[in-house]
Amino acid sequence: MSRTQRERDKARLLRHIQQQRLDLSASKKQWLETTETCDRYFGGLLGLRKYLLAGAGVMAVYGLRHPGKLVLWTRRAIGAWGTIKFLRKALQR
Repeated sequence: MSRTQRERDKARLLRHIQQQRLDLSASKKQWLETTETCDRYFGGLLGLRKYLLAGAGVMAVYGLRHPGKLVLWTRRAIGAWGTIKFLRKALQR
């Protein structure tokens, strides 16, 4: 491969890389708008992290002392979550 051929290939590849960079920066705004709600919820969870950790510790101690009640409350929480999801889906129609 001659030197001029390598220089042409290099220039072509550099133009291709530059075009890819322009495409990525153009689609950045669309990507940020699409993931905005997920980012907001994730930020909220990060803000509640210390409270969730403290609650998990309290639940672990309570579960060791009263395992039957913990299972009962877990089932109730899962049932309530399912009911809320069902009602949201039913009311959106």
